[in-house]
Amino acid sequence: MADLYNLSPAIRLMITGLIVALGPLAWVWLRKRNSPVAQRLRMLTLVTLFLTFDLVVFGAFTRLTDSGLGCPDWPGCYGHASPVGAQLHIEAAQAAMPSGPVTHPKAWIEMIHRYLATGVGVMILTLTVTSWLERSRVQISPWWPTLTLLWVCLQGAFGALTVTMKLFPVIVTLHLLGGMVLLALLKVQSVRYAQAQGEQASVPLKGTTHALVRAAVALLWLQIALGGWVSTNYAVLACTEFPACQNSLWPAMNFSEGFTLWRALGASADGGNISFQALTAIHYVHRLSAYLVFTVLLALAWRLYRLSALRSQAKWLAGLTVLQVATGLGNVLLGWPLAAAVLHTGGAAALVIVLTGVVAGSRNALGTVSASKFSSSRLLA
Repeated sequence: MADLYNLSPAIRLMITGLIVALGPLAWVWLRKRNSPVAQRLRMLTLVTLFLTFDLVVFGAFTRLTDSGLGCPDWPGCYGHASPVGAQLHIEAAQAAMPSGPVTHPKAWIEMIHRYLATGVGVMILTLTVTSWLERSRVQISPWWPTLTLLWVCLQGAFGALTVTMKLFPVIVTLHLLGGMVLLALLKVQSVRYAQAQGEQASVPLKGTTHALVRAAVALLWLQIALGGWVSTNYAVLACTEFPACQNSLWPAMNFSEGFTLWRALGASADGGNISFQALTAIHYVHRLSAYLVFTVLLALAWRLYRLSALRSQAKWLAGLTVLQVATGLGNVLLGWPLAAAVLHTGGAAALVIVLTGVVAGSRNALGTVSASKFSSSRLLA
């Protein structure tokens, strides 16, 4: 039995993360070595955003292949920096429980996820240190990458809790949401760099469109939380038909049990097995919410398409929304295939990036006009 926390391989794991990050860091330096520091930082931010997106998608793959406990301790694997050193422990665990959570493939999937996460952490640390060292020559606040660094450390803590608390559903869901927040933070920084360099202007939005953007953002985050709750409770297959569920448009559901947050995986609040009606409630709430989110996102895409400066974002928004519907239906009707499930998480992450870009790259035209009038009235007074 492995200790839940074994920090002895931590230094070796950090060295591995540094090796993972060296490739992207060298690529950024070679591409932008003769460019101003602001351009280098923007490129570094975009590469980190790309790698973080990959990390979120691979995290979904880790969860969906039941590899989250492939190494049952943290941060290493049975006190080793890789499954190679833990081979005897893994073989013993696999022999004791052949279909259990610990196998050689699952151990490698889990550790690769940790290597990628450590590499992203090194990238963000580099971004933060460089931003502070070059703050006199960079037009955006170094507190943005600092906040991102603090957040990735919090993500690491939730990653540890995911393992040590044996895939506690609320911890796993918060870990997923934390990854999405990380994507949003990096996207905001990339937009700020583009604006500071004059490559992107802030687009004014009318009051109704601005309000629709805010509503879409709020609904998207709610839907991602509900989707994470469905996935971490393995409630996808509670309904295998569409639009009906269990031959009914309103199946038997237990909302209070399904949405009791603090409980173990597969258990109810009193420690018994979670009921099928609770799993149905988890699934069906996500489905009902999806109808509203789909409508709002397509309406927003139509409004943004009418603005030439945001037409590309509108196309991405519409395409990703359709992809989410297709992969969501694929999960239900095809028995939760791995490809559709991973794409569903990737689509949600991409929507976070696109919508965050719209928010960061726009402003409320009504608020701008009001502020301008207020300034003019003060000048005339």
